[in-house]
Amino acid sequence: MGTDIQGIGYLALPPGGSGPGVMVLQEWWGLVPHIKTVADRVAAAGFVAIAPDLYQGTTTHEPDEAGRLFMALNIEQTAQALQSTVDFLLNHEAVTQEKLGVVGFCMGGQLALLAATLSHKIGAVVDFYGIHPNVHPDFSKLSAPVLGLFGEKDDFVPPDAVRSLESAIQAAGATIEAHIYPEVGHAFFNDSRLDVYNAAAAADAWTRTVGFLQQHLATG
Repeated sequence: MGTDIQGIGYLALPPGGSGPGVMVLQEWWGLVPHIKTVADRVAAAGFVAIAPDLYQGTTTHEPDEAGRLFMALNIEQTAQALQSTVDFLLNHEAVTQEKLGVVGFCMGGQLALLAATLSHKIGAVVDFYGIHPNVHPDFSKLSAPVLGLFGEKDDFVPPDAVRSLESAIQAAGATIEAHIYPEVGHAFFNDSRLDVYNAAAAADAWTRTVGFLQQHLATG
């Protein structure tokens, strides 16, 4: 189990006490227990995980309120929070590598891409069905490889949007490995929402995520 750090977010350390650093970025619900559980899982896989509190203490389980928070997100302040989280990890005594990873879900998936364009210290990006209409990463500043995980039946990020994302990243000279799971919708990884959770796709996506982070962060 991790620890809540006032003004920063939720920190979880690996069993060995140290490892590469990874940011875990929230969905539009805020820093809810599900995201903390994901951070715990990232830590259990051998990483120092931090889930920044991008809503500064606010969480919700109501879709209408989540949508309001999502659209009201101050992108400039969020970018600063992401950079502060990068600095926090790089200065943490438990972090062993100079390159960090970032894993984001829904809103956090798009913010994961943004984070990697803001800091050259990001060495691996995992984007779970990322979306935010006001977040427009400059992919010419993206040097980290991207793993994208999407659902075929996602009404927010349909396959055409995935292909457009691939094209934009590749046109900028960066790399993306995208997987679209058939017959799966948005938020398929969120096991706290049984209406959308897909166990098979989530298990495969998790295996890919851990392998991707290990591959690109193992040597810093």
